[in-house]
Amino acid sequence: MCSSWTGTPPPEPWRRLPEPVPGARPAPTADPELLERTLRERLPDAAGATEEEIAAAETRLGVTLSDELKALYRVVRARWEDRGDDWEEAARVNSAVGCEIHDLDGLYAVDAAARHTRWRLSATDALRTPPDAPVQGLAGSPGWIVFGSNGGDELAVDLTPGPGRHLGQVILVGHELSLGAELLADSLTDFVLERTTDGRGGSTESGLPVVARVGNGDLRSVRAAAHPDLEVLRIDRSDGPSSGLAPVAGLPRLRTLTAWPGTLADPLEIAGLTGLEFLELGPREWRVLLDAGAVPRSLSAVAVKVGDGDHLPVVDLANEILALWGRPPIDQTLLEGDLGPRGMSGASRPGAQAEVNGGCAGAGPRVVVPGAAACPRPVR
Repeated sequence: MCSSWTGTPPPEPWRRLPEPVPGARPAPTADPELLERTLRERLPDAAGATEEEIAAAETRLGVTLSDELKALYRVVRARWEDRGDDWEEAARVNSAVGCEIHDLDGLYAVDAAARHTRWRLSATDALRTPPDAPVQGLAGSPGWIVFGSNGGDELAVDLTPGPGRHLGQVILVGHELSLGAELLADSLTDFVLERTTDGRGGSTESGLPVVARVGNGDLRSVRAAAHPDLEVLRIDRSDGPSSGLAPVAGLPRLRTLTAWPGTLADPLEIAGLTGLEFLELGPREWRVLLDAGAVPRSLSAVAVKVGDGDHLPVVDLANEILALWGRPPIDQTLLEGDLGPRGMSGASRPGAQAEVNGGCAGAGPRVVVPGAAACPRPVR
């Protein structure tokens, strides 16, 4: 299965840009003079950056740094050549600041696309920004300026804060997460003085869910899931009746639909979901769409959900989908022989057949088939 590619935009949350927050200001605790004085007391011999070096960093990043961040680097620019091979000095600098600080030339903005994982996982993720959120629900921002780390996670000054917090606050961008960030301190001054907060970033916890599960999930019907902010609809197998999609037709933000085989009353209702980026259906549902010429052309990635059926015949179905975008078919190699001792299951039985499927490169939607997958995007 292909897991990465080039030339393909990630799902919408990873393309989302920060919203302007009129009137956003530094926190009352932001005190560049106190911050600079504190750091000079802790690091009396440190080499600081010049105003020209700070201005060059701003030009490179395309943003105006916060007054607190400028104050920090006026005291210590944290370049290795300033301390040579003195690891104890490096440790003193990190201890004074409260993290493993990057040098001034190493400042960078969090790249949303770099946090994107596999389509099949990320297509069902979402993050919202409630009205009082301290951090915007984003994967990255040109205003999330990373100045250090805790050894794994990134620490950034937030120049594009959420509606409920402050310009220049300090946030943590977790390395185990692909969306969102956590508020650590209302200001860099608070961070250095170890006055942290328990604030959080954007969430899906308030209001109607932007990721809805119908069937064996939290909701009993598609109608109960429908609202203008819905982004992801997952229909699980259940003992109830098949689901109709009319209640979610035309929803402006709906970008992902996954449906267990046999759960849709009429697969052709998918035509009413005009903004889909990702679609996962069973083989029968895909057959209906293909025969009717109704596969949405807005898709960037698709998946075939086999369930308990035979995976190998699904490769032909996947190849039909690939052909809609002019992509080459999945390569298949049939191996036949004694693959193991008797009594073993599956392809390990004597005489069993195994089919190996290769990847591909190019432009078009990505096809994911459990056990046999195609990646019609250029592979990194």
